[in-house]
Amino acid sequence: MPNRKVSKVRLFFRNNVRRVETLFFIAKSLLSERHFIYLSCVLVATSTAFAVIILKGFAHNVYTFATYINGYLKLPYINSLLPIAGIILTVIVVRRILDGKIEKGSSRILYAVAKKGGIMPRKQMYAQIITSSLTVGLGGSAGLESPITITGAAFGSNFAQKYKLSQKDRILLLACGVAAGIAAAFNAPIAGVLFAIEVVLTDVTITAFIPIMISAATGAIVSTIVLNEEVLLSFRQEQFFDYHNIPYYILLGILGGLVSVYHARKFQQIEAYFEKFRANSYKRALYGALPLAVLIFIFPTLFGEGYESIKILSNSNPESILNNTVLDDFKENGWVLLVFTGITMLVKVYATGLTLAGGGNGGNFAPSLFVGSYLGFFVAKFFNLLGFTRELPVGNFTIVGMAGILSGLFHAPLTAIFLIGEITGGYNLMIPLMIVSSISFAVSKQFEKHSMDVKHLADKGQVFTSDKDKNILSTIDLLNVITTDTKTIQNTHKPDDIINFLSTTDQSVFAVTDEKNKLVGIVDFNKVRHIVFSPFRVKYSKLEEFIIPPKEIISIEDSIETIMDKFEAANAEYLPILKDEKFYGFVYKTRILEAYREKFKELVIE
Repeated sequence: MPNRKVSKVRLFFRNNVRRVETLFFIAKSLLSERHFIYLSCVLVATSTAFAVIILKGFAHNVYTFATYINGYLKLPYINSLLPIAGIILTVIVVRRILDGKIEKGSSRILYAVAKKGGIMPRKQMYAQIITSSLTVGLGGSAGLESPITITGAAFGSNFAQKYKLSQKDRILLLACGVAAGIAAAFNAPIAGVLFAIEVVLTDVTITAFIPIMISAATGAIVSTIVLNEEVLLSFRQEQFFDYHNIPYYILLGILGGLVSVYHARKFQQIEAYFEKFRANSYKRALYGALPLAVLIFIFPTLFGEGYESIKILSNSNPESILNNTVLDDFKENGWVLLVFTGITMLVKVYATGLTLAGGGNGGNFAPSLFVGSYLGFFVAKFFNLLGFTRELPVGNFTIVGMAGILSGLFHAPLTAIFLIGEITGGYNLMIPLMIVSSISFAVSKQFEKHSMDVKHLADKGQVFTSDKDKNILSTIDLLNVITTDTKTIQNTHKPDDIINFLSTTDQSVFAVTDEKNKLVGIVDFNKVRHIVFSPFRVKYSKLEEFIIPPKEIISIEDSIETIMDKFEAANAEYLPILKDEKFYGFVYKTRILEAYREKFKELVIE
């Protein structure tokens, strides 16, 4: 009987989904292309908003449960045990349900845009929700925003694939899902729009603004109606700006940039260390979860997203952050509180790195806000304790600091400014937000050319950057510009064989290879004309006299940008390309330039 009931529920659900899909196919046939996009972005945004509600609601309820056990039942160890369970459960789900792999980080969205025409795997519509809710919901020290944006992007991408929309519209709906995710997560529609444009879409047209704005507004509305405000990161106390504090905001911006660089580099080092455990995911999970448990036991505010501790630091009783810690008896001492927040700020990257590199799923968006708030609090509290300056507003610095680290880590100053402006319920701090965000971005950019989420992709040429020429180059498929149907010369051949090749083919350039198809050199007809047209020299020459070494060698794994750099360095018109260290073919500069012109025409037409 239970099985029959389950089957009936599945059948009912499947039939209703088909009816809805049929209605959308009918709508597509009746509506204009632009109007169907408007309808689509509302559906994508609504789906994304409900994913946000599930994730945020689960994480908040677990935090409330852990706080209750910790505070009332006096079981402080629960905060340390839950993250271990969360990371291990995440690994189990990935191995048993998700085929052993899951794509983490918002960089996967940029990769999909740059290299896959906005196509994202179908499983990303549910994989991020399941795994991040287990990791972060059970106390892993990471954020839910990255999984939220990937989920939203997957909703948009797969919706476009379902209804056979063009690549341009597919990427647009992908961005709509991202905008809706950020808007719903923070009830910040403007920040959602800016994040989608500033981070996801490097080149955006005016026509793309309206669907993205509709999506962001829809996501924020659904979140506001359904989600309890306590779950969201929001500040409702009045904030005032005093121009006398500008020098301290400038200092905060500089420190924000430096801390952003520190956080990015340490996180990448932790990821690199855990790469050696890739083959054994359970061992890697324990190596990450156990030290994380120790850190959370010493610094309980590292538990989960950490948004509750940000709210505490910004209010009038920041010392309560030491409740249920080993320093509980010293919470009235301002210097103890200062040292605790400073150390917590610095070790947050280790907690996040252990969580994510150990096998958990989440992102660095929430950690950036966490670190920023602690940095802002530290700066203001430090000068207040010294007592030689006027009292600095600790709450304001705590809030503005979040924008500094967010801007420095993600290289998204506009998103940082308007996100914090929106979650504070007003724009009274707009000037310090602009000061801190811009300075932090400039300092971070000086040390790190790319944001931490896309650095490894940018190095491989697998993601768009602010350079439009590089963006177009990155969309060119290398396999389409390689000439592979060429005859090769063996290093055992004689000069007479070369003459035979030249007389029986249209080729003028030949690769010389050994018995294992490894490149020995090149024979270029234009370089050996003086020998070829002299029978005497051909008769008494050796093969080595025909061969010239290549000025540069290309690998099949090189990006188009790297290949063009090699062409410039070699001042050559063609270069040999290797695959698995064996000769694969030739790449001609003219073919890349032709492909570039075609891509450029497509963009202009669009």
